[in-house]
Amino acid sequence: MPDGEVALELSELRRSLDVGLARIDGQLALIVQRSDQSDHHIEDLQTRVTALERARWPLPTISVLIALISAAIGAWSALSR
Repeated sequence: MPDGEVALELSELRRSLDVGLARIDGQLALIVQRSDQSDHHIEDLQTRVTALERARWPLPTISVLIALISAAIGAWSALSR
């Protein structure tokens, strides 16, 4: 094989390698972008869940108060008979 053909083959291999590496770099950049978006969505969801948890705390307290009031009314009506 003459030296010119070897140089041409090496040139083609290098070009193919450069194209492949550029494609891989593009795919990695897309993966990083999607990962950043996922992180942002997770932070948003965490914020929403925390807000829901804070808004939920009065419900058990209200339930206990209603039960106590019901018991007091029941006791009052039983004692008034």
